[in-house]
Amino acid sequence: MSTAKGEILIIEDEGAIAEIVVDYLKRDGFETEHRVDGSEVQSLITTDRFALILLDVMLPGADGFELCRAIRKVSAIPIIMMTARVEEIDRIIGLELGADDYICKPFSPREVVARVKAVLRRHSPSASLKQTDSLPLEIDQESFVLRLYGKKIDLTPSEFKLVAALGAKPGRVWSRAQLLDVFLGEKDVFDRTIDSHVKNIRKKIAQHFPDLDLIQSVYGIGYRLEL
Repeated sequence: MSTAKGEILIIEDEGAIAEIVVDYLKRDGFETEHRVDGSEVQSLITTDRFALILLDVMLPGADGFELCRAIRKVSAIPIIMMTARVEEIDRIIGLELGADDYICKPFSPREVVARVKAVLRRHSPSASLKQTDSLPLEIDQESFVLRLYGKKIDLTPSEFKLVAALGAKPGRVWSRAQLLDVFLGEKDVFDRTIDSHVKNIRKKIAQHFPDLDLIQSVYGIGYRLEL
């Protein structure tokens, strides 16, 4: 029987790694189930038993990326991908396929537990309710107005669209390539244009909230918005 924290499905073919992850998750009150491949994943997730999937990228007989794509066709269950691949393009592919987070091996098992908790917080109904009730961030798509804790932040249309894209899923990591999609149709938009917009947004927010780190950089990938 799963605990109040929920049950975590771990799909990992390296037994030693899976054993350590299972041990640390159980110490923190999570129930777990371990599978070495993804052959039964789609039938398992239809049972609503699991709160989150830890998914290895390099699996026997199946590519973790393909499995992530297949899961996303039938479920919005949170997915954290685990891999020894360290290239930026691999991380971007995972995120673009719908993964919520990405952990590179070798990793600390404590970091895995912390990432699991963070993703579950972002997906919990109580967290969404709290954000709605307090309204720390208001994005008015019709009038292109951004408010932080009731304070209006003056942004250019491009800056507003960037914040709106990040704010659509707070906590999710967005690659620069994904954010560039927001600017389709605009002239001369490149990766570093995203960085420039973020820099300007941070300056404008700092004028009112100097200690607020609303848009956080994720090294080698892109950005996320955290409240």
